[in-house]
Amino acid sequence: MSDFSSEAARNFNRDVIEEFRANQGRVGGAFEGAPMMLLTTTGAKSGQARTSPVVYTRDGERFIIIASKAGAPTHPDWYRNLVANPEVMVEVGEETFPARAVVTSGEERARLYDAQAALMPNFAEYARNTTREIPVVALERLS
Repeated sequence: MSDFSSEAARNFNRDVIEEFRANQGRVGGAFEGAPMMLLTTTGAKSGQARTSPVVYTRDGERFIIIASKAGAPTHPDWYRNLVANPEVMVEVGEETFPARAVVTSGEERARLYDAQAALMPNFAEYARNTTREIPVVALERLS
């Protein structure tokens, strides 16, 4: 069953990525109207580029993403990848740029998580659905 779930998730992500790129960063369905980016990380084990659609908020110039995996007990693969290799590529709208991923902690993490949960209430539910502390990552544009 987990193999099917992994394949279904890959297919879903592939479809979202294709829609994002075909529509200048806009997608429909469950993500319609949500601020979405494509995050390309380097595989922690494989070294291969891996692209994942993720929702984000802003904190000044930084893009904030949350490794919720919908409240699953484990971190998403993209999070493990960026911890191992913090230089990532970000696609927002029609813009693509390199960024450095910084995992936040303490009061800053709590503030950023709460801000995103206020805008997207599902994130409050995700936190209730897991015993792990869900990581919050700031993406800082590289020049």
